[in-house]
Amino acid sequence: MSERRTALVTGGGSGIGRAIAHRLAEDGFATAVLDLNAEAAEQVAEEARQKGHEAVAFGGVDVSDRAQVNDAVQRVRDALGGPVLALVNNAGVSGFGPFLKITDETWDRIMAVNLNGPFYLCQAVVPDMKETGWGRIVNISSSSTHSGQPYMAHYVASKAGLVGFTKSLALELGPAGITVNTIPPGFIDTPMLRASEERGLLGGSVDHHAELTPVRRPGRPEDIAAACSFLVSEEAGYITGQVIGVNGGRNT
Repeated sequence: MSERRTALVTGGGSGIGRAIAHRLAEDGFATAVLDLNAEAAEQVAEEARQKGHEAVAFGGVDVSDRAQVNDAVQRVRDALGGPVLALVNNAGVSGFGPFLKITDETWDRIMAVNLNGPFYLCQAVVPDMKETGWGRIVNISSSSTHSGQPYMAHYVASKAGLVGFTKSLALELGPAGITVNTIPPGFIDTPMLRASEERGLLGGSVDHHAELTPVRRPGRPEDIAAACSFLVSEEAGYITGQVIGVNGGRNT
């Protein structure tokens, strides 16, 4: 980067978001970590600061609430002294259950976090990017959008919507110097994955599924962070509207 730029990572307190926040801080971005869990967000920011990077945390932010999103984005601008020019929409919630037992409340909550959240965040930061003439947006979707997933109709629908949102936004914002891409992670070893394993929702152990993966291992949060690092870089300026699968060959 030719100049200091600010990055904002939602759901940055753990798992994939934590890895992305650390990687972007190492890449030279002044990094804002947003998470519903205030303690987790602060820990990630403190870890980055201990390595000499510039990072701040904003906890208790529910991305499904537009007012909270707008307030948080303004606090990021104030704390880091500049516009938000890289946005990673990583915050999300999962869901698992028979289709006929999905309640309106569960459906609405998953859509509110996984789809409305990125919509609110993008509307909050795109004016910064347009004014600067440069911006990078990366939406973390899901490899389940490639083939579907039983008992997860609500979750997969929300993430498929995010893929469509990404493609449309890329076409609209490209002339303004803003790229928009999505990374659908595939079988990444995170606390969320391990919790699903403990509940017996994976149809086998993590090790079992790793053996079925072409590269013979589960993904690491750092694998997603590496792809995200490239997509928000100067060198990726000719890549937009793309679905960049990081899944060890499980989906091609």
